[in-house]
Amino acid sequence: MKQTIYRSQDGLEGGASAPAAEVPAELAAAAQAATDPKGAAPVGPTKISARDVSVFYGEKQALFDISLDIPDKTVTSLIGPSGCGKSTFLRTMNRMNDTIAGARVTGRIDMDGEDINARSLDPVLLRARVGMVFQKPNPFPKSIFENVAYGPRIHGLTRSKAELAEVVEESLRRAGLWEEVADRLHSPGTGLSGGQQQRLVIARAIAVNPEVILMDEPCSALDPIATAKIEELIDELRERYCIVIVTHSMAQAARVSQRTAFFHMGRLIETGDTEEIFTNPRERRTLDYITGRFG
Repeated sequence: MKQTIYRSQDGLEGGASAPAAEVPAELAAAAQAATDPKGAAPVGPTKISARDVSVFYGEKQALFDISLDIPDKTVTSLIGPSGCGKSTFLRTMNRMNDTIAGARVTGRIDMDGEDINARSLDPVLLRARVGMVFQKPNPFPKSIFENVAYGPRIHGLTRSKAELAEVVEESLRRAGLWEEVADRLHSPGTGLSGGQQQRLVIARAIAVNPEVILMDEPCSALDPIATAKIEELIDELRERYCIVIVTHSMAQAARVSQRTAFFHMGRLIETGDTEEIFTNPRERRTLDYITGRFG
């Protein structure tokens, strides 16, 4: 094993004398497979820029001075142990913390150069631009068709029933679900399997033409087959959208993302190309986490 120097935030270094730990080969291989054929992670221009973002719930501080650039048409994974702040940070990007009593966000988050926390920006319109997919599939108690049609209808994105039907079909096709549900569009969405429900929720999110899709552990409640389908879908969707995914699965982060950010105790410890994070992390805490020393 070659000697690697790990530099901590306080500037200390440790090389061969530090306890050695190798990144699991399957993680390194998956991260390498997520790059393009030339070996470089395909990363778009910056879509969201966070600077010195802190989040408070009452007197408790959950995030500390997070600064992170999130590129467009790229999958960015947020990893770290439970309670480290990654889901809290995800929620700042479509102002979901606004719905929590006592929550307060400081710092600045720009999307395409616009401050998303500006008073002049309607959070409802922001959430149409920044869709959210949660850990547990949450289809509405409506038909499959009405689940997908809901967003375009309330935002006035279509002018006729025929146009609405086209949007529903196109969204279901993008979510890889059309072939499975085309003959039962008026059946309850809650009657689908877990994996199908999650793809329905993704179809519902993309039906309003968002620019960003946030995913909070979208596969944690799914079986391996359904997980594989969602991961394939994420890989296809990144050609059109900026995607940010919170995951506890190191293998999933390595498989689906081109950029990775590691959070620990409310702080951003390290960010970079996924292959670099999983094969040659700069921070010892990152190495310890991805090799299972804590988490």
